[in-house]
Amino acid sequence: MTTLTLSSCHLQGTFPERIFQVPVLESLDLSNNELLHGSITIFLRNGSLRTISVSYTNFSGSVPESISNLQNLSRLELSNCGFSGPIPSTMPSLTNLVYLDFSFNNFTGFIPYFRQSKKLIYLDLSRNGLTGLLSRAHFEGLSELVYINLGKNLLNGNLPEYIFELPSLQQLFLNSNQFVGQVDEFRNASSSLLDTIDLENNHLNGSIPKSMFEIGMLKVLSLSSNFFSGTVTLDLIGRLSNLSRLELSYNNLTVDASRNNSTSFTFPQLSILKLASCRLQKFPDLKNKSRVIHLDLSDNQIRGAIPNWIWGIGGGDLVHLNLSFNQLEYMEQPYNVSSNFVVLDLHSNLIKGDLLIPPYPAIILDYSSNNFSNSIPTDIGNSLADASFLSVANNRITGIIPESICNGSNLQVLDFSNNTLSGTIPPCLLNNSKILGVLNLGNNSLNGVIPDSFPIGCALTTLDLSRNTFEGKLPKSLVNCKLLKVLNVGNNKLVDCFPCMLRNSNSLRVLVLRSNQFNGRVHCDATRNSWRTLQIIDIASNNFTGVLNAEFFSNWRGMMVADDYVETGRNHIQYKFLQLSNLYYQDTVTITNKRVEMKLVKILRVYTSIDFSSNRFQGVIPDTIGNLSSLYVLNLSYNALKGPIPKSIGKLQKLESLDLSTNHLSGEIPSELASLTFLAALNLSFNKLFGKIPSTNQFQTFSADSFEGNRGLCGFPLNNNCVSYGSESLSLLPPTLVPDSDSDDEWKFIFAAVGYVVGAANTISLLWFYEPVKKWFDKHTEKCLLWFSRK
Repeated sequence: MTTLTLSSCHLQGTFPERIFQVPVLESLDLSNNELLHGSITIFLRNGSLRTISVSYTNFSGSVPESISNLQNLSRLELSNCGFSGPIPSTMPSLTNLVYLDFSFNNFTGFIPYFRQSKKLIYLDLSRNGLTGLLSRAHFEGLSELVYINLGKNLLNGNLPEYIFELPSLQQLFLNSNQFVGQVDEFRNASSSLLDTIDLENNHLNGSIPKSMFEIGMLKVLSLSSNFFSGTVTLDLIGRLSNLSRLELSYNNLTVDASRNNSTSFTFPQLSILKLASCRLQKFPDLKNKSRVIHLDLSDNQIRGAIPNWIWGIGGGDLVHLNLSFNQLEYMEQPYNVSSNFVVLDLHSNLIKGDLLIPPYPAIILDYSSNNFSNSIPTDIGNSLADASFLSVANNRITGIIPESICNGSNLQVLDFSNNTLSGTIPPCLLNNSKILGVLNLGNNSLNGVIPDSFPIGCALTTLDLSRNTFEGKLPKSLVNCKLLKVLNVGNNKLVDCFPCMLRNSNSLRVLVLRSNQFNGRVHCDATRNSWRTLQIIDIASNNFTGVLNAEFFSNWRGMMVADDYVETGRNHIQYKFLQLSNLYYQDTVTITNKRVEMKLVKILRVYTSIDFSSNRFQGVIPDTIGNLSSLYVLNLSYNALKGPIPKSIGKLQKLESLDLSTNHLSGEIPSELASLTFLAALNLSFNKLFGKIPSTNQFQTFSADSFEGNRGLCGFPLNNNCVSYGSESLSLLPPTLVPDSDSDDEWKFIFAAVGYVVGAANTISLLWFYEPVKKWFDKHTEKCLLWFSRK
């Protein structure tokens, strides 16, 4: 037998065909050469091949039907490549096939029937895009099959019970597909060799078949993230004496831990127990479970104390404990937290008392959303040398941020928000921002200036210092934070100009300067790429002045999402920490919509908002604002804007909230606004608008409050009727609404609102007999003549 092994030789380029000049080549191993590429078709010329391995290479393309010519083939490994297309229907004709691994590719279509490959022992088609149903015919007669992995595909339909009855099968992975329906009882469970059943993340429902609890060899049972229902007692689970991993989380199950006792619930091998969201009302008795290293009892109904014996589980080797989303109130004394913890998650409980000293060398520590009080321990940083995530948000922590926190030099996420911390930010904390990705100190009582110590290479993606009492200016060194996505300094006492230093950021998506003392013009020396990723900007309640720059809006590409954009779970603004994990920090922001504060728990990348309200902006609203095609919220209220409402706003088809109130806008309401079918909130009140309110579509749903304070407007929903003159509509105002101002500007506005009196004699004659209007007209005509005489 001639064997050629070139595994892990750093080969690159196209695989040379001349290699097949080797006489009677039977085994070829090219695996783990990531830069090597080629096509499987080059192997089809050598019918003597028995084993082929090109795993972890860049081989790609389809596998041709002519693969069946390799009748001697017993082992075919194509995992972690770029293969695509369907799996050839001729594959089962390879009657000598023993080992087949097509995992981590882009194969699509149906799974072939392997009934003729009766020697098949190992079958791995996981992590592809395979579709269709599984039936008995797929596996009938495969009595030698030991390993099946079809996980992470798009398979659907019901599971055939026959797959559990294969006589030699030991490991079965069908996780992360779209299987539905009940799992039927199956035969010969007591004699089954199955040691692993993984059905998690499907759409299976009904009761868990009792057959599964009769498989004496079972070591791993993973049924999480389905729709299984009913009650499971720990007595029943206790029959699985060899179980090392049990996962029943996130179903509709009720796990009853009240009936277990030391004889029926022994689990001598148990190392991983995940019972999240299983309606548990008490801790299962795990005092003597010396092998448990991972325990997840989150999202249950457990009340009272965290028992002190829990820290001794696994002989003190417990590394992952998640008790979040329960109703736990305190720590049972005395307790000694294990020094082996990697993950300790206690968030969203009712735990009171002093903050728990973090165990060293913990990596993830989440104490958020509890009732912890008092101050942060001054030496807390001594336990954070290896920590990547620390959150004590949403508690009642007081005191200062201790400088020892800077000893957590590997921290990627630090969240102290929503407490009552005081004092200043330790400058060394910002010096650590070459690693730190999220710093959230929002909603405390911190003061002083923001240290100007952001280093070159700053890694921050989220900086939230909102709702404190910081003074001074934004630090210029923020320009070093080129990865910054969220900057929130709202509700402080900052006095500065608009942060033009950030204009060329390629990542900034959320900018909140709300409720400070920022001033000056919102104008930067812009390039075409300025602010191109910005999607939420809130600069309300400051002292900004000047006009709204048309070019400013033109650059905001982040608010011009294409119509076919599809929002997915990856399109939230979030920060992934521990890059080899699936863990991420979910960014949030509070915005004001319809004059009500709203917390966006997830900031969709498609969500866009502009709030320039309560400043001193002047001039007209630029037409370019109509280019922001994905805009959801626009608030320009409480400024001094004038001129007409741009017709281009009618192009903002996703707009849900529009507030232009309390300005000096004039003219008619553009009919184009009536096409905004998603508009749920509209406020045009207290301007100088006139004419008839559009009477179609969304405008029929708005109340009179949306239009009040515009003395020239008429029609529904206002009480005053319209009088037509030619193509114009005039407001017939009741006496109580007739203005009596001495302002020349206001007089000119009203004069226009009644049809520019000169040349409108027909209309005036209709009103002449209405005594209050006649008196008002005489008064202001006299003013008009006096005003002209002075010019």
